[in-house]
Amino acid sequence: MILTFVFLSGDSSHYVSSEANLTVATTTEPIPQFVPSYVTTPAQVKGVYMTSWTASQSKFRDPLINLIGRTELNSIVIDIKDYSGKIVFPIEDNPELKSFGSESVRVKDMQDFIESLHQKGIYVIGRLAVFQDAYFVKYRPDLAVRNKSGSAVWKDFKGISWIDPGSKEYWDYIVALAKEARKVGFDEINFDYIRFPSDGNMQDISYPFSSSTPKAVVLKNFFAYLHDNLVTASSSPDRLKISADLFGLTTSAQGDMGIGQVLENALPYFDYVDPMVYPSHYPTTFLGFKEPEAHPYDVVHFAMQSAVKRADALASTTGQTVAALRPWLQDFGLRMDYGPAEVKLQIKATNDDGLYSWLLWSASNQYTTGALGLK
Repeated sequence: MILTFVFLSGDSSHYVSSEANLTVATTTEPIPQFVPSYVTTPAQVKGVYMTSWTASQSKFRDPLINLIGRTELNSIVIDIKDYSGKIVFPIEDNPELKSFGSESVRVKDMQDFIESLHQKGIYVIGRLAVFQDAYFVKYRPDLAVRNKSGSAVWKDFKGISWIDPGSKEYWDYIVALAKEARKVGFDEINFDYIRFPSDGNMQDISYPFSSSTPKAVVLKNFFAYLHDNLVTASSSPDRLKISADLFGLTTSAQGDMGIGQVLENALPYFDYVDPMVYPSHYPTTFLGFKEPEAHPYDVVHFAMQSAVKRADALASTTGQTVAALRPWLQDFGLRMDYGPAEVKLQIKATNDDGLYSWLLWSASNQYTTGALGLK
């Protein structure tokens, strides 16, 4: 006697067994591939910064999302790799990127989190710290900035080590990470720490890949590489946008200040250039002020007015399309308290220079609601 059993299930698989032999026949539905919704870049980007730690739990991130929902804010910047060098979201279906071992998942639901932000119309920017990368230095010390004799990895005054900005092998890693972040759903990648180190023992330092090339040229080549691989490579109008964080002083300084950053060298290669014009970070006597932090309007107005003039001059003399300017503004106090008045004055200074996009920085992710317009 032959016994046959047929089981029906929701996935349409069926199983047939008999005394004579066992036959298993299955049909499986293809797993739908996730396609991010993405959000078009707002005409006026008004955003705040969120660490990966804040993004890791709803109880920390929800108040910030609620703030965006009830104010003029429309964008958020989330860390995807900070100075530690750790990639904070899950890497899927990318064995090459995963093989570097830099994945340290802090935001397990990054893909779903970004999608929820998109459903609210929030523009999502991923912040990527580039050459300050403690993990990669340990992984590949041969790519690191070294002491003058070359016998050891160099460290800055905070004990943090750096990758030599001239390492093209590392450039490929950064491009791969940016592309992976795009697949997760980020609308824009914001590149930070795109410079040479500045605050360690600069008399005992050497660059294995940059010793024979001026620092400004090294970085300009890097900017062009990002553009060629992330922008030019895509013809879609909804392509990934890219932005660059620069020292605030780049808007008014002549030369590269020893760190390789020159405003004009960045402008042709990014969608946005974001000078960090925090009044607290300007040197004593800047513009004749004993304490620049006490003069938020004047510092930001001067800095961004200078940036606008230089960007306009570059565009008119070369015919190049240049990045839009979008400053990082200070929502924290360093040597004095900053409240609604000080933050509002920075926003006003930005607007008075004809610029209406800006980002607010607070390392604590606490922002001054009173400085923001309500919806």
